[in-house]
Amino acid sequence: KKKIIQPDFTYNSTKVEKFINHVMKRGQKETARGIVYGAFDVIKEKEKTDNPLEVFDKAIKNVGPTVEVRSRRIGGANYMVPREVRAERRLALAMRWILDAARARKGAPMHQKLALELTAASKGEGPAVTKKENTHKMAEANKAFAHFSW
Repeated sequence: KKKIIQPDFTYNSTKVEKFINHVMKRGQKETARGIVYGAFDVIKEKEKTDNPLEVFDKAIKNVGPTVEVRSRRIGGANYMVPREVRAERRLALAMRWILDAARARKGAPMHQKLALELTAASKGEGPAVTKKENTHKMAEANKAFAHFSW
């Protein structure tokens, strides 16, 4: 049975609350909230927009992969079989990749790194978008094994 996530207080969005849960480490939800809302404040200032949710949604959309490859063993050989990605997994992967890219940046507080990564991803740039493109290239290269899909 899946737990239903309640929307966050400030933006009334379940997607933002899910992102806060992804940012959270060791159960420190208020710290995670501070990071995400701080990043949204930085986006408001830098992009001169009233609604940082637009940047956030565009970033998630740009980073979420539509296809991925999964390993499948057939007759003693392993094949990388391309598969379509479900919407829930697409959202989870996008959030994870954005966070990984933000955490990999050095020399700034987390909320600033996250804001930079979200703005870059919304423009179709940055390491998270590169990861998506690499995933799509791998799926395209292994298209010949699509008939092994289960």
